[in-house]
Amino acid sequence: MSADTLAPAPVRRRSRAAVGWTVLIAALVVIGLFGTTIVYGGWTQRDAFDPESPAPDGTRALVRVLEAQGVTVTVARDLAAAERALTASPGTLVMRDAPELSDDALRRLTARARDVVLVEPRSRSLDVLLDGSALAGVVDERTVDPACDVAAAEAAGPARVGELYLPGDGVTGCYPVEDGFGVLVAGGDGSSVAAVDGVTVLTNRALPLDGNAALAVGLLGRSSSLVWYVPSPEDADTGAAAPTIGDLTPPWVSPALVLLLIAGLAAALWRGRRFGPLVVERLPVTVRARETTEGRARLYAASGDAAHALAELRHATRRRLAGLLGLSPRVPAEQLADAVAERVSAERAVVRGILIDDLPRTDRDLVAASDRLRDLETSVRATLRTERTPR
Repeated sequence: MSADTLAPAPVRRRSRAAVGWTVLIAALVVIGLFGTTIVYGGWTQRDAFDPESPAPDGTRALVRVLEAQGVTVTVARDLAAAERALTASPGTLVMRDAPELSDDALRRLTARARDVVLVEPRSRSLDVLLDGSALAGVVDERTVDPACDVAAAEAAGPARVGELYLPGDGVTGCYPVEDGFGVLVAGGDGSSVAAVDGVTVLTNRALPLDGNAALAVGLLGRSSSLVWYVPSPEDADTGAAAPTIGDLTPPWVSPALVLLLIAGLAAALWRGRRFGPLVVERLPVTVRARETTEGRARLYAASGDAAHALAELRHATRRRLAGLLGLSPRVPAEQLADAVAERVSAERAVVRGILIDDLPRTDRDLVAASDRLRDLETSVRATLRTERTPR
């Protein structure tokens, strides 16, 4: 016989439990190492148009094509890094819309570059950098001829468009669709500012389609160096102080709030009451149910709500009648009324009116209903009294 067969059952169970715990701990360690490798092992989720993202909405393929054409691409993930890179080599600046930057910071950054390419810009960037240009809406993705004299567009030929722009003064529009253009270009051979929809032209998914690759290289590859600026929330301009609530509200709001505060304090002082001396009383205090019921009934009566006052009196009376007749405290009111009517030999409709149905409208009706309740309870008690035997 083996040693396991000879071992006692509790020992075998402990051995199996130890093995199970060991396997569980080992699995948790492996999962933890795998998760740590993913989080801290160099993998980082990238946003759309990120030059290092291989995802369909990334732009790493375009960066590889530009590098193959001899363009040195520098990725700057904050404003200071972008300014340093442009100062060292004032080439082409590529950036998507940066709402974090003020107008002055946007002009200061783009002034350091020879060429500027705006990827999916918004209205403010178009207005500031392209002389009053604006958004013109979005159309279904389609292939369009350039229909302009911009060298990059003419060399690329037909390309995809999606987001449309309206050109400002002195701005050339290419790839016309309806009332807008798919590409805007301002400037000439010396320096230029261009706006292009990155989704339909620059992304890894769109780059191989039609003339997108040629158009992208023509717009971004004009210089031997390119700085791809990825805006960061830390780039927000902190020079201007954040507006206060007083700055954002009409002038009359602050005086009105002060006046309301003073009125509230005055009302609190006016309606305040001075408490009398504390009364020392031994606890617990026992209050009879009758006193509680009558007290609540008086409160309802004082408030002019005769129906609620009578409901309290009826509830207490029905509870006492159920006890007298040996019924459950939870017996339905209709059954209790029938039992009481049978006990006192009265009409059921009359007893039900006293215990359930009759509704008082005035204080006089309330007093009369209370008297009928008392008389009915007295009648029931009278039927339960036993006759005394003579001595």
